[in-house]
Amino acid sequence: MKFGGTSMEDAAAIDRVAAIVKTRLPERPFVVVSAMARVTDQLLAMAAAAGRGEREQTLDLCRHLRERHYLTAGELLGTGLHTELHGDLGAEFDALDELLRGIAAVGELTPRTSDYVVSFGERLSSMIATAAFLARGIPATLVDARQVIVTDSQHGRAVPQVEAINDRLQSRVKPLLEQRRVPIMGGFIGATREGIPTTIGRGGSDFSAALAGAGLDAERIEIWTDVDGMKTTDPRLCPEARRIKLISFEEAAELAYFGAKVLHPATVLPAVEKNIPVLVLNSRNPSNAGTRILSRTPRSHSLFKAIAAKNRITIVEIVAARMLMAHGFLAKVFEVFARHRCAVDVVSTSEVSISLTVDSNEAIPQIAADLEKLAFVKYAGRKAIVCLVGENLRDTPGVAAQVFDAIGDINVRMISQGASEINLTFVIDETDVPEAVRRLHAKFFAEVDPEVFD
Repeated sequence: MKFGGTSMEDAAAIDRVAAIVKTRLPERPFVVVSAMARVTDQLLAMAAAAGRGEREQTLDLCRHLRERHYLTAGELLGTGLHTELHGDLGAEFDALDELLRGIAAVGELTPRTSDYVVSFGERLSSMIATAAFLARGIPATLVDARQVIVTDSQHGRAVPQVEAINDRLQSRVKPLLEQRRVPIMGGFIGATREGIPTTIGRGGSDFSAALAGAGLDAERIEIWTDVDGMKTTDPRLCPEARRIKLISFEEAAELAYFGAKVLHPATVLPAVEKNIPVLVLNSRNPSNAGTRILSRTPRSHSLFKAIAAKNRITIVEIVAARMLMAHGFLAKVFEVFARHRCAVDVVSTSEVSISLTVDSNEAIPQIAADLEKLAFVKYAGRKAIVCLVGENLRDTPGVAAQVFDAIGDINVRMISQGASEINLTFVIDETDVPEAVRRLHAKFFAEVDPEVFD
């Protein structure tokens, strides 16, 4: 059971989490928690301020964070039980203060130090959750993620070492489950084999939960959020969005990658390999059945399962009349993106040019400069990827015509279909996204299969 930041945001939310876990006690749950809402962002801001040498501002931010955690613990536990936890939390915050002072004194923030600062969020929330569970009669045991989630040393986006993690889960977590204890572990953080703290990327608590679920051969993995499962599109763009009851692993992975916020893209991978169902549920509405993600789902009468949109995209166009079909040219182009650790989303090629999309970031000018050694380069930002996903796409003729008919007067810059048999992807201006999504949703989700949608 993984509970995200909004499920851990304050005493009332953590109290709800404890009540939900209590209903699962006969099934021997393993609980993974995120940092309290917004804490990771605040820790990153502190680390950045310390790196700029802004000592007083940094310590002031840390003081506010300390007070918030003390207040939450006090509300959850009452005076007597709070005393012991207060001391443990205080020791963690003293260590954080000392670390921030050191960064400010040196005036430099390294990726390794940044990971160490950010790791405090989940460490603190898991301590508070464990104490709250014990106070409510749940036999909880705190598990330090740094002793279980073994990673490489690529700070900020460390790669989990699955075999080592499985060994640690078997030796450190399985005995607790056999004793009917409820292990509670912070998500998102891990450590190298040498014990140096790392993080596995934003949204990585889902990944932590999936790694743990796969390593323990769990019956299912529950991702608890603040929405009733996955929707046919972003409800903020389209209030008519419907709940998806059933979706395949393949469809969910495509949606997660192309902007659906509910799941981290890597989440489904460990579960897919073990064929473990993933449920997306709402901690504020636990009676809702949410979304069930399975390796295979019954065929739906609806053409698509969902529409996702991913903003802040840059199109890069590489034109090389003489070189494009030359041996090794594409490899050289993609090597530039690899060198800058910049992932490519959508690719389209013609006789003389390659168009591709990347997440907009500050490295784009340097990437373009490197590419210009190979070919003529143009790039344009403020674009968005719109992605329609559904397994029925594989064997339904005329789909593209229906899609582009619905958005006929919206300028489409790139189209991709075929790389995955279950998605149709195109790139438009960011400003056109709300209108495009609303029109497509009205066309394809006005009438839906009641077995699959709600």
